[in-house]
Amino acid sequence: MKKSTLLVSFSMLVIGLGVLFIALTSGRDMEKEETEKPLVLSMTASVAIPERMEFAGEQITFDRYDKRERMDRELSSFTYFHSTTLLLFKRANRFFPIIEPILEQQGLPDDLKYLAVIESSLDPRAVSPARAAGLWQFLQSTAKEYGLEARNDVDERYHVEKSTVAACRYLKEAYRRHGSWSAAALAYNGGQGRISNELKNQGVDDSLDLWLVEETTRYYYRMLAIKQIFENPQQYGFVINPEHLYKPMQFKEVQVSTSIPDLVAFAKQHSITYAQLKDCNSWLRSTSLSNPSGKSYTLLIPTQDDLYYKKGESPKVHNKAWIVE
Repeated sequence: MKKSTLLVSFSMLVIGLGVLFIALTSGRDMEKEETEKPLVLSMTASVAIPERMEFAGEQITFDRYDKRERMDRELSSFTYFHSTTLLLFKRANRFFPIIEPILEQQGLPDDLKYLAVIESSLDPRAVSPARAAGLWQFLQSTAKEYGLEARNDVDERYHVEKSTVAACRYLKEAYRRHGSWSAAALAYNGGQGRISNELKNQGVDDSLDLWLVEETTRYYYRMLAIKQIFENPQQYGFVINPEHLYKPMQFKEVQVSTSIPDLVAFAKQHSITYAQLKDCNSWLRSTSLSNPSGKSYTLLIPTQDDLYYKKGESPKVHNKAWIVE
C-alpha cells in the first residue's frame, strides 16, 4: 500500500515537473516570438550593392570601402524615396527622347543624360538657391559663356534643347581637360578649376580619389545610383504602369522674328492658354517678347490631342525595361 502511494506520488511529481517545464519553455518561446515579431506592417530590406558597373564607358568597382559605402547611401536613398524616384521615371519618359539624340549628335555618352536627372530632377523650370536654372542648372554667367541668351524676357537656360547643347559643350571641354567622364561630371558640379587644383594639391590622378565638399563627392555616385535603378527598376521595387508615365509632347513650331507685345493674346490666337504657352516655352520669362534685333525664335505650340490624356490610352514607353510585361 505504501509502495503504491509512493509510486503514485512520484508519478504525480514527474508529471507536475513536466507540465512546469513545458509551461516555462512555452513562455520563453512566446516571449522570444513576441520579441522577434516586427512592430511595423512592412519590412525594409537593405539594398544590395553591385560588384561593379559601367558609366559612360568607364568601369567602376565597389570593393573599396569608400566607393561601396557612397554607392550604398545613394542607392538606398533613391530606392526608398519612392515618390521622388517614381516622378523621375515619369518625367524621363518625356525628356529622354529629347536629350538622347542631342547627346549622340554631340558625340557624348548616353549615360550623361543622368546628369540632368541629378541636376534638376528633369524639371526644366527648376531654380536652385544659387540661382542656377533650367534642366542643366546653368548659372547666368556660365550660360552666356556657352552660347545661351539670358536676359529679362528671354532665358535659354530654360530651353530644353539649347541648354542640352550648351551642357554638351561644357562636358566635352571638361573631358578634354581632365581625361575622364567621371572628372568631367564632377567638374560640372564643382568647377573645372577646382577639380584641376584639387588633383594637383591632393596628389592623385583619379578624381574619384579626391576629398571634396559633400555635394560634389555625392554627385557622381548619385548618377551611378539612378542609372542602376533606371536600368533595373523591378530589382529595386519599382513597378511602372505605362498609363502613369508622362507622354512625350508633339508640337507645332511657330517661327517669329519680330517682337510679341502680348503673349497672352498670342496664346489665344493659337488656341492655348498663356499658362500652356509658358509651360511649353519656359525660356519666355515675361508677358511679352522684345526682339529689336529681329532674331528668329521658335515657339512650341502643343497640339490639341496632346493637351489631354485619353481614358485607357498609354503613352509611348521610352524604355521597355521600365515595364513588367
